[in-house]
Parts: sequence; structure tokens; C-alpha cells
Amino acid sequence: MKGGMNQILKQAQKMQEELSKVQENLVNITVEGSSGGGMVTVTANCQNQVLEVKIEQEVIDPDDKEMLEDLVAAAVNQALENAQKRSQEEMSKVTGGMLGNLPGGFKLPGM
Repeated sequence: MKGGMNQILKQAQKMQEELSKVQENLVNITVEGSSGGGMVTVTANCQNQVLEVKIEQEVIDPDDKEMLEDLVAAAVNQALENAQKRSQEEMSKVTGGMLGNLPGGFKLPGM
């Protein structure tokens, strides 16, 4: 029985090391979100950091600043949602999806 427990602990440690590597690499994986038919595009990494915001000249209307604010917010939200999905996909490659079934919707940091 003791040998089996040691094997489980070794496997858990290896998985933790692999998860740490994946988390470190998430900063290098980028995703996009857009709104207004591509008039506003946001690039983010998979650590939920916004890297770039592109706004087409046509949507810059000084008389309708609220529309531009809404477009930026929508594009940022979509980029961050895409980043979260991609992060979970990358983590699932290591865990085989085991962490997606944690009770009570429990999430690990960075996921």
C-alpha cells in the first residue's frame, strides 16, 4: 500500500511541475476579442493581461463617446473570455480534464 501512495505522490508532484510550466507559458499565448464587426480589436494573453487595443478611425466620433466605450468594453470582455477558455484548454492538456470536475465550481489560481 505504501508503494502505491508514493507513486501517487510522485505523479501529483510531476503534474504540479507541468502545471507550473503551463502557467508560465500562458503569458506568451495571445487571443483576440472584437466588437463592432471588427472595428475594435483587443489582444490579450492567457494571464488576462490586455496587450493591445486597435480602434478603427470610423468609430471615433467625439459626439458619441459612449458607443466607443461600449465597443471597447465588449472587445475586452470577449478577449478575456477567450483567454480564460484557452487557459483551461492548456491546463487540460496536463490534467486530462481532471481539474475541471472539482466540487462546487472550485477553481485553481490562474485557471
